[in-house]
Formats: sequence, C-alpha cells, structure tokens
Amino acid sequence: MAETNNNNGGLSINGADSKGLVVSFGEMLIDFVPTVSGVSLAEAPGFLKAPGGAPANVAIAVARLGGKAAFVGKLGDDEFGLMLAGILKKNGVSGDGLTFDQGARTALAFVTLKADGEREFMFYRNPSADMLLTPDELNLDLIRSAKVFHYGSISLIVEPCRSAHLKAMEEAKKAGALLSYDPNLRLPLWPSAKEAREQILSIWDKAEVIKISDNELEFLTESNTVDDATAMSLWHSNLKLLLVTLGDHGCRYYTKNFKGSVEAFKVTAIDTTGAGDSFVGALLGKIVDDHSIIEDEPRLKEALKFANACGAITTTKKGAIPALPTEAEVLELIKKASQ
Repeated sequence: MAETNNNNGGLSINGADSKGLVVSFGEMLIDFVPTVSGVSLAEAPGFLKAPGGAPANVAIAVARLGGKAAFVGKLGDDEFGLMLAGILKKNGVSGDGLTFDQGARTALAFVTLKADGEREFMFYRNPSADMLLTPDELNLDLIRSAKVFHYGSISLIVEPCRSAHLKAMEEAKKAGALLSYDPNLRLPLWPSAKEAREQILSIWDKAEVIKISDNELEFLTESNTVDDATAMSLWHSNLKLLLVTLGDHGCRYYTKNFKGSVEAFKVTAIDTTGAGDSFVGALLGKIVDDHSIIEDEPRLKEALKFANACGAITTTKKGAIPALPTEAEVLELIKKASQ
C-alpha cells in the first residue's frame, strides 16, 4: 500500500488525518442554472445560483465521500467569493490555498441544458479573479503535501494563472504527488479551437491519470470516432490510467497492461453539470492512499463502478455541488442496481 503522507500543513479535515490529501487546483465560480429545464439561456424565466467550477467540484466530491481535500485558487473579494469560500469550509475542504483579489470579481457562468441535450454556456470573466492567480501567491507547503494533485485546463488560458498552474504542477510532482488531469473543455473561454487543443495538449505528457469525455476525445484527436484506437492515440509513457467517460454508457479505461469498460447506472437525469467532476473525485478518493489500484484490474473496476454511481447520482439534481453524493447514497444505488 502506498505510504501515507501526513505532512499536511496542520490540516484536519473530516477527522481524516490518516488519509492522503487530494489538492485540486483551478477555478471556482457561480453557475446560474435555469429554473426550467430544456430551454436556452435567453428563454429561461429565471436562474438558481449553484456553486461550481470543475476543480472545486472535485475537491468537494472527495470530501463529501469522506476523503481529505484542499482547493487552490483565487476568488474575488466580493459577496460571491466569500460565499464560495464558505461552501468549501462547510463541505470540509481546506481553504488554505485560497487567495482573494481586491480588484476582480468572482467568475460567473450561465449554463443550461437545451431540449436537444446540448449544454449552452455563457461566462462572465474579463478578467475574473481566478485568472489573476500568480505563482507567488501559491501555498507551496499545501501543494507539496498532496498525495494527488488534480487540475483542469481553464487555468491555462491566460497569464498569470497559467504560470501559477505550471508552477503548482511542478512542485506537486517534485514532492511525489500523482498528477491527475481533466481538461474539462469549455470552448467559449478559448480564443480559438486550435489554441484550446494546443494548450490542453501542452501539459498532456505530465499527467499520470487523465479523464476525458467522449466529446473531448473527438475534439483532441480531431476525429469523429470514439474507439480504443482513437483513445490510445492519446497515450504517453508517463500515463498510468486514461479514462474516457461515455455519459449514460459508462466509461472505458486504459492502462499499460489492460483495458476495458464499466457500465453506467440507470437513473433519471435532470442536469449533467458536475457529473464528470463527481466521477473524478470518487476515483481519486479511492486511489489516493493506494496508487497500486490502477494496476490491479478487478480493484480498478470496483473503484470505477463506485465512480460511475457517483456521476449518475449527480445528474439527478440541479447544479454541481448541491448534487454531489455522500458515500451512503452511492452504496445505496450500487445495492439497488445489483438486486
């Protein structure tokens, strides 16, 4: 079993001192979700505010399932920023990596699932506080204490956040963390599709665990095929686990020695926001203290089954963070499905 790093900078989260720390880096924001499903943003009669941002979702997913998590990022020194910091704390996620910007606002995103099943995004960030995080503002002690360091690609779009991202990744790796990457493609935020593809792939060969969706697989490979050959074209020598999520068709997994698939759980989906983050958080929580699970197919399949259940439950409620499940809810779904 992997050795647990207890050098956690005085963290005491969920009474889980013996557990390895998952540090999540990137953006946290407010998602505004229509009060009515299946409409465009313009048609929505009103919106509910739901805390979100993929890396923050992952951190809360880990903590809600009983793990130990911290979030590193920048918020506006405004009502929404203070609200988000409070949500991290309430969910047992360490905010020791948070900084606040006096001049820029916390990012906002309006997101809807249209009747055709496509998600539509509109972002307010010019610039938002998360984009202004500098390398000098990083809590390096916290980052170095991570057993898993998780990140996305939105933090690569502009400086100075890009340099902060690269620095954090480098420090975590030097300290022995497992690097986990979910690009979480949001094309409206990038200057162009070409730039998005290039920047997402610019740090590709550093990550040891990568999770992408079927749509992201097509985007990154510039193909319209989702199969093993297409997925393996993204393989690199540092990679230990490549995951492709397939929505209600479950997920596929690829390692150096084996590959396969794990079925999805059947639920009535209301809002898919945060489902991928829930999946990632669940998996990272399972492997943080024992990276060897990745090389043991039966144990990996069990972990992915648990992660699929987490993702499924998250689609049954609106918003990301409010919908992230507890371990009891996940075990209940798994039990029901096996009956």
